[in-house]
Amino acid sequence: MVAPPDNDVLWARALHYRYDDGSPGLSGVSLGVREGEILAVGGPRGSGKTTLLRCLSGLVAARSGEVWFNSVPVHTMSPVVRERLRRDRFGWIDPEPVLVPELTVWENAALPLMLRGTGRRRSRTAALEWLERLDVGDSARRHPDRLTQAERQRVCIARALAPAPAVLFADEPTAPLHRADRAHVLRTLTTAARSHGITVVLGTHDAQTAALADRTVSLLDGRSVRTVHLPPVPGAAESEGRAACSLSV
Repeated sequence: MVAPPDNDVLWARALHYRYDDGSPGLSGVSLGVREGEILAVGGPRGSGKTTLLRCLSGLVAARSGEVWFNSVPVHTMSPVVRERLRRDRFGWIDPEPVLVPELTVWENAALPLMLRGTGRRRSRTAALEWLERLDVGDSARRHPDRLTQAERQRVCIARALAPAPAVLFADEPTAPLHRADRAHVLRTLTTAARSHGITVVLGTHDAQTAALADRTVSLLDGRSVRTVHLPPVPGAAESEGRAACSLSV
């Protein structure tokens, strides 16, 4: 087992995964992600994007291969240690909003911080800041059933950003949003990532969403098929000196 490059915050080698029915999910995918980089994982539906994000984040264990976070092997961790890593260092956004119905909007957004042991007042302040940025601050005292699906998804994004995770995994984060809302939410997400030094792994089948990333890795049938270097988005902070990582097909 060879340790990954020091400048990659997240690194995977030769990941293989099979679904319960025996069909292949990933077939030898390797990649590296630099600290502070926004990487889009593109490809059509069913190409393995979600499976790759779940393996990289430790939500599921690959059948074979390696996953490293800050030069620490995630693939050898016990389930309990992986859970602690996800709680303390990672953030996750699902394509569909899932909130705790008994909690108010701000309590949902503050929940990851409070689970880490952050005080209620400090957690509330951080949650409210992100709810305001995502235009749902006025709903902070409401419960999720009083919100539209798009508003609930914004709360989920605020919940993922409030703890300032080292790595944010976003699986089709704007799927429930109307097209008019997507640009604002994505700009908020990418601007926050750059200003806070958050590394983002963004799963998407939408070319406009992928265009906000520094780099795109495309999947097809669980294999990486190419690396696309995208031009900088006007108005976004440019990431200089970032080298392409090696990808295996």
